[in-house]
Amino acid sequence: MQAILYIAHGSRVKAGVEQAVTFLQGVQQEIYTPIQEICFLELATPTIAEGIATCVYKGATTIAIMPILLLAAQHAKHDIPNEIAKAQKQYPYIKFTYGAPLGVHELLIDTLQTRVIEKQQPDQHARVLLIGRGSSDPVVKRDLAKIAARLQTKYNYKAVDTCFLYGMGPTFEEWLQQEHHQQQVFIVPYLLFTGILRQSIAKRLQEVDNQNIILCESLGYDNNVKKVLVERIDELLHFKEEGVS
Repeated sequence: MQAILYIAHGSRVKAGVEQAVTFLQGVQQEIYTPIQEICFLELATPTIAEGIATCVYKGATTIAIMPILLLAAQHAKHDIPNEIAKAQKQYPYIKFTYGAPLGVHELLIDTLQTRVIEKQQPDQHARVLLIGRGSSDPVVKRDLAKIAARLQTKYNYKAVDTCFLYGMGPTFEEWLQQEHHQQQVFIVPYLLFTGILRQSIAKRLQEVDNQNIILCESLGYDNNVKKVLVERIDELLHFKEEGVS
């Protein structure tokens, strides 16, 4: 029997966990698979191991692991595969397949634009800053740069820059030190959920107190994100049907 295990990131902020669960419950309504469970990578329960155990208890013979992550960084490339490897040893009779993060997708570009215009209509000189969580993986920097370039081209911004809260640079603090804040700048945290990281961005901007810098809501769990996730799930299940894991 086929199962899908959705792995959200988790958050110390209760609202962030609740947002993820509500969003994924909506996704489950569009996926016709007998067993569907939600778990968390860290900072919340159930854990990945617990989620897999529940799928097995309910009769799963094949478990499709679906990461609810924006980009392919440490969690997607190492942490989750390590958990799958442990589970494979524990349940050698279960077949595991593994999906891709949301990645670079046109619908997510449109959501970023929505986050801007729901705050204020940008003028012809407006810039955007996308703030990523951060990683030591250069692929994350490359993919966020691709997203920034597409947003700039599609919606005619003067510039779309990127920075990160930790890991590789440029950092958010370095960006704040630059001398380009006389123009309208929209900051969009490239994050899925309400959490500590967005709160730290808001606090730092209060200290700067520049009316030209406008903090938008995070990318979040909107209908476009839902469509992209359903697309990734369809790809994963299709690969399973084709015998590719």
